[in-house]
Amino acid sequence: MDKKEHVIKENAREVANKTYQRSDYEQNDQLSKGMAITHEQVSDGYTEGTIDGKIDETNENDTLRSHDGEKIERKGYGKK
Repeated sequence: MDKKEHVIKENAREVANKTYQRSDYEQNDQLSKGMAITHEQVSDGYTEGTIDGKIDETNENDTLRSHDGEKIERKGYGKK
């Protein structure tokens, strides 16, 4: 195995062994940034359950009134 193949395999192993850590949001390496972005996307999808990015409207008893609620503002990763 030449050096290039070795580097590729080591990088692949690093990615395969990586799991999300809360500190990924503060890291500057590409892998941590990617994990943070992916975590945010999964979290948003899990929380809202739809791609339209709207918060469901509910009444005072938290009963669903409509799926046409307030649109979620998308600031993007790393923007303030």
